[in-house]
Amino acid sequence: MLYRLADIAFVVFHTSLILFNLFGWIWKKTRLANLVVILITFASWFLLGLIVGVPGYCPLTDWHFDILEKLGHTDLPTSYIKYLADRLTGLDFSQKLVDDATLWGLVAAFVISLALNVIGLTRKKGMME
Repeated sequence: MLYRLADIAFVVFHTSLILFNLFGWIWKKTRLANLVVILITFASWFLLGLIVGVPGYCPLTDWHFDILEKLGHTDLPTSYIKYLADRLTGLDFSQKLVDDATLWGLVAAFVISLALNVIGLTRKKGMME
């Protein structure tokens, strides 16, 4: 029962975090936090990934998959987003397609978030002068 609740909590939290990474730049009040969270995500993927030897490493995925294994799930994919897409649709998406879409989605969100944060900062600075 506890593992089932943990699974649900991970699905809600991790999915919310992914959605915030992708769309948190939309609202002015969350733009800076969005940029910070995206940078933390990139740090996890690349810096932690180098340390643990798994490019794209996410500790949330690691912890969630540990729980899923305790619940009897086997043959889990290498990425949470593939797991989630397969779980929600019942389909079996290509790992490469999911990985590419994940990377390019986060890169696009980063570029938009960075641009909007820089624009907001320069406008704010211009108003102060």
